[in-house]
Amino acid sequence: MRDVTARRLSRLHIALYRMTGGLLGRRLVRNDMLLLTTTGSRTGRRHTVPLLHLRDGDTMVVIASWGGRPKHPQWYTNLRAHPQAVVQVGRRRWPVRARTATAAERADWWPRVLATYKGYSLYESNTDRVIPVVFLEPWR
Repeated sequence: MRDVTARRLSRLHIALYRMTGGLLGRRLVRNDMLLLTTTGSRTGRRHTVPLLHLRDGDTMVVIASWGGRPKHPQWYTNLRAHPQAVVQVGRRRWPVRARTATAAERADWWPRVLATYKGYSLYESNTDRVIPVVFLEPWR
């Protein structure tokens, strides 16, 4: 998928999700979706993206795959510069602090990630970079 098409679909997804409090857009490819709002690494502006997520208790787990493109997605670059963000699931929103999984944590999580969405295997085969697993931990 071309980047411009992905951005347009993402904007539509966000709009539907927000308008309906997650009734539309809360699930995609048989998986739960959240909205992640980050602070731009260069601009300082707020940016929101819809992401597939897994849960580990109160922690949300997201994958910085960007479809297997050679570079990390911008939301991940933003989180590395500004780890504080906001997550929305349904109508509920809360602050989180992001951290990238260690190599050992990623090794533990990756089989679960692949079991959740088979597309990640294709994404992994399309890139030379290690696709980050990111923990979004509640932050107060």
